[in-house]
Amino acid sequence: MSKEIVEAIKALEQEKGISSDKLMDALADALLSAYKKTPGAAKYARVDLDHETGDFLVFELILPAELEEKLLAEAAEAQEEEEREIDPETGELKEPEDPELDPEMIAPYEDQIETRDVTPEDFGRIAAQTAKQVILQRIREAERMMMFEEYQDRVGELITGIIQQSDKRYTLVQLRERVEALLPKSEQVYNERYDHGMRVKAVITDVSDSTKGPAIVVSRRSPELIKSLFELEVPEIADKLVEIVGVAREPGYRSKIAVVSHTDGVDPVGACVGPRGSRVRMVVSELRGEKIDIIPHNDEPARFVAKALSPARVREVIVDDGERQATVIVPDDQLSLAIGRDGQNARLAARLTGWRVDIKSETEFASEDEVEEYEGEEASDGHCLAVLSNGRRCPNAAIGESSYCGLPTHQALARFETNQIVILSPLEEAEVAILADADADQGQVSEIVAKAEDQYEEPAEEQPEPEEPTAEEPEEETVEEVDGEESVAEEAEQA
Repeated sequence: MSKEIVEAIKALEQEKGISSDKLMDALADALLSAYKKTPGAAKYARVDLDHETGDFLVFELILPAELEEKLLAEAAEAQEEEEREIDPETGELKEPEDPELDPEMIAPYEDQIETRDVTPEDFGRIAAQTAKQVILQRIREAERMMMFEEYQDRVGELITGIIQQSDKRYTLVQLRERVEALLPKSEQVYNERYDHGMRVKAVITDVSDSTKGPAIVVSRRSPELIKSLFELEVPEIADKLVEIVGVAREPGYRSKIAVVSHTDGVDPVGACVGPRGSRVRMVVSELRGEKIDIIPHNDEPARFVAKALSPARVREVIVDDGERQATVIVPDDQLSLAIGRDGQNARLAARLTGWRVDIKSETEFASEDEVEEYEGEEASDGHCLAVLSNGRRCPNAAIGESSYCGLPTHQALARFETNQIVILSPLEEAEVAILADADADQGQVSEIVAKAEDQYEEPAEEQPEPEEPTAEEPEEETVEEVDGEESVAEEAEQA
């Protein structure tokens, strides 16, 4: 029997990956538990099990009376300090049980304790069954602990699993043999179906220990899912050459990500899109058709907000650093695109940038009553010199040695003698980008500048209108005339 026990434990070690020493200790505890249930068992006993041969002996521990009283008093004192449990059936506090001495309490006094071999010749059917149950319980506990230790440090990691069961409350995802994760309803995307046997990717959001094993919760709604999927598809992100610095997501509808490159010569947007859109297409496919906008991150708030409202074209961005609010002016035909369905595009842009975004059309912005007069092209006071379409001066701060802010449309004004933004109206967005590029080809720049100046008309100065006579003046003249006529009549009567 000893040989069979050792072989079984070694087989379990290879199959379950559990240390043989743990299994041997579990077997020793099981044998001690089974011995205590046999008739006439000693009050205090110990099982010595040889881990190599599997031979075991049961020893009775004979404690001196003084030592036993001392240890029982310590056990009773420790029991009183613990909170008493409530009986769920009666709702009353349970009566404390008689204190027992654990082997750990007795071990330091082995030199004062006498032992006697009381190994039974045959444990019997009940004892063997008890030993089996305790061993299985220890094996399950060891497996649960191993699983918990494996997954507790993997929160935020992308995993792949197979759908095992799905209902209205939750979905079970099998990660590997005997390891299942919970995909609750709150972490599911509304328009996705989870059919049995389907392979799905998700992100681990929580791992907790429980009596039934580690509870692993995964999510399909987390923004970390998009980050992990791009890291899987884009080698530049995995190698830390490109970084995703922000994610704004409305699961199932649309997402926006901000990317930045840490290496010269690497385009962060192009790296995420991939050849002919192959990389981003794989991510969209895994997200079941969810649209993704890839935005280049920019430290200049005005430019970052303008890019975040993609795919809409932006004319102007006026930022208020104190309130962290950005007023965005877009062409009239781009207003609905900039706002998006139910405000979705503007909402995602605000989440991505961390700025409050107020979108206005050019017509609405030009018709506002509060129009500040422009003071002319005096030396820059630290603010952008561009004059907007409604006559306002851009309140954004100028960058570097330039007299304009970071917006491409304002940087392009440095190519002209005027700083009126309307001079750029006939130009395409690509042409404005060329003018804003300090290293652009001068031949192209000259052609674009000539094109814009040919169609530009200086705003005419408003002439003051002559004041119309008031309605009271003719009445005064009439009165004077009447008075003159009365005086002539009096002189005629006197004559």
